[in-house]
Amino acid sequence: MQITIPKNYKSVLDVNQTELAIKQIKDFFQLNLASELRLRRVTAPLFVKKGTGINDDLNGIERPVSFPMKDLDDQEAEIVQSLAKWKRLALADLEINEGFGIYTDMNAIRPDEELTNIHSLYVDQWDWERVISEDQRNLDYLKYIVNKIYASLIRTEFHICETYLDIQPELPDEITFIHTEELEARYPELTPFERESEEAKKHGAIFVIGIGGELPGGGIHDGRAPDYDDWSTPTGKGMKGLNGDIILWNNVLNRAFEISSMGIRVNREVLLEQLRLRGAEERKDLYWHQKLLNGEFPLSIGGGIGQSRLCMYFLRKAHIGEIQSSIWPDKMIEMCKVNGIHLL
Repeated sequence: MQITIPKNYKSVLDVNQTELAIKQIKDFFQLNLASELRLRRVTAPLFVKKGTGINDDLNGIERPVSFPMKDLDDQEAEIVQSLAKWKRLALADLEINEGFGIYTDMNAIRPDEELTNIHSLYVDQWDWERVISEDQRNLDYLKYIVNKIYASLIRTEFHICETYLDIQPELPDEITFIHTEELEARYPELTPFERESEEAKKHGAIFVIGIGGELPGGGIHDGRAPDYDDWSTPTGKGMKGLNGDIILWNNVLNRAFEISSMGIRVNREVLLEQLRLRGAEERKDLYWHQKLLNGEFPLSIGGGIGQSRLCMYFLRKAHIGEIQSSIWPDKMIEMCKVNGIHLL
C-alpha cells in the first residue's frame, strides 16, 4: 500500500463545502474548456464490445472489467478504461467540422490500478477530441492547444480562490514545455517520475512532450498504447512525439501531479509504424483499426483531463478519496481517519 500522509494536514474545506466546491469546479471548468476548444458535449458509453479495438488498452497489460450480454448471445462487453479511441468514431459519426470537437464525462473502472493518494479503481475525466487538418499535425499546434487548456485551469483556480478565500492561487502564469529527451539528458540518474518532480517543482506547471517512444538511453518515459497518441513522429533536434502530459506541482503532497494526458492522434502511417514498434501488428485487423486504415476517421487531437484530480488540486486535498466515493483498503481508511483525511 502506497499512501502519503502530509504533516499536520487539515482540509481547508469541510465535507459539505467540499461537495459544493466539487460541483462549482466541474461546472466552471468544463464550460471554459468547451469555449476555449470549441467542443460540443456528447453522451458516451460506459461499456463497448470486446474484440473491436475500441477500448483503451492503456499500457497493454491492464485487464478491463468484462461481462457477458445475455440478449447478445453472451457476447462479451468491456467497461471502458478511457474513451481515447471511441472519440474518433464519434467525430466521424457526428460529422464534426475541422476546428471543432466534442467532450464527454467519462466514467471508467480500472481494476488493476494501484491504490494511492491519487489513484482509484474509479476514473472520472473529461475526454475530449477535436478535428484538425494535416498541416496542424505539428509541435506548434500541440503547444497552442495545451496553452488553451492551461488558460482554462488558470481561470478556474481564480474562480475557486475568489469563492473560498482560504485557498490561495498557486499556478504560474505560463506552463513550461519540456521534452522527455531533455529530461533524460538533464537528470540521467533519476527515474522518469523523479525527473518530472524536479521540473514541476521548479516551474509549477509543465507539459512533458513525447511520452511512449524509446529514449536515447534505451528506455521509455512512460507507457502509451500504440494506436491513439502519436509518440514516434520526429520533431527536430533529436526529439520525437506529438503527445504529452500536463503536470502540476502539488504542494500538499510535495510531488509532481499529472492532471491530463493528451496528444495529436495517429494517422494511417503512424499507426502502422507504432504497431510495428510494439509488436502489435495483429491489431490491424480489428474493427476500429480497419476504419482508421481505410481513411474513415478525421485527423484529430484529444485527451483526458482528470475530474477528481483537478478538484483534488484546486481544493488542496491530500487524497483523491476526499473528492470521489470509491473502495479502499481497510488499513488505508484507518490511516486516513486518524490523520484527518475524510474519505467520502
